Amino acid sequence: MENTKRHVAFLAALALMVILAVVLGKRNRLADDKIKNKVLIWSAILIDGFELIKIAMACADDPAAWTMMLPLFLCSIQLITIPLAAFSKGRVQEAALDFVCIFGILGAIFGVYFAGQNYSCYPVLSIDNVVSGITHAISGFASLYILISGMSSMKRHNIPVTYAIIMAFCVPAYLVNKIAGCNYMFLMRGDGTPYDILYNLVGGSPVLYPLGVILLFFVYIAAFYQVYFHVQAVLRRKKAAAMSGQA
Repeated sequence: MENTKRHVAFLAALALMVILAVVLGKRNRLADDKIKNKVLIWSAILIDGFELIKIAMACADDPAAWTMMLPLFLCSIQLITIPLAAFSKGRVQEAALDFVCIFGILGAIFGVYFAGQNYSCYPVLSIDNVVSGITHAISGFASLYILISGMSSMKRHNIPVTYAIIMAFCVPAYLVNKIAGCNYMFLMRGDGTPYDILYNLVGGSPVLYPLGVILLFFVYIAAFYQVYFHVQAVLRRKKAAAMSGQA
């Protein structure tokens, strides 16, 4: 019964995420960059604000709790990249927008609905579950909004930068894991997520497993870019065909 309530609640969050992204994305599609960016600014403020509240409440009970809540999880990278996309300029903003697009949807789906064993450790409406559901939904919203509103750049020269961003989190995450016994970026084990498949496949190897996780990140990034480029090419061909037909 608890699992049913949990999944219903998080599915509702996903539905609201999609509706808001579609409505605001379409409304602002023809607006200037400043208007479009206001939505991202609010997304950045809200996602970091909710997370800070959760950390503050956790540390009130256990002052050392923050060591387990650093923004080094795959989903919590958006706590940094959404503000970066909202407040930076130029190439940095382009790369950040790409990164939010690529990992926002993944984080929303796997973080809100398929969150593994984490959500089952707490009551459905606990502060940890509620805030985690909200922040993951905001991440997914930002991703969809960027795509629908036309803010995404998704340029080929941003692919190495996107790889660099993921590595900039993987390296410190691995070091913190070794020092503090955490599992940031799922580099130590799967923790009830689909990464368990890889963990079991390599027999829990402390070398092959983290390397495999990073490789999967790279494959996912490359696949996302290729799908995006393919869809854009199809749309261009249809538009060209329609214009030639009118002529």
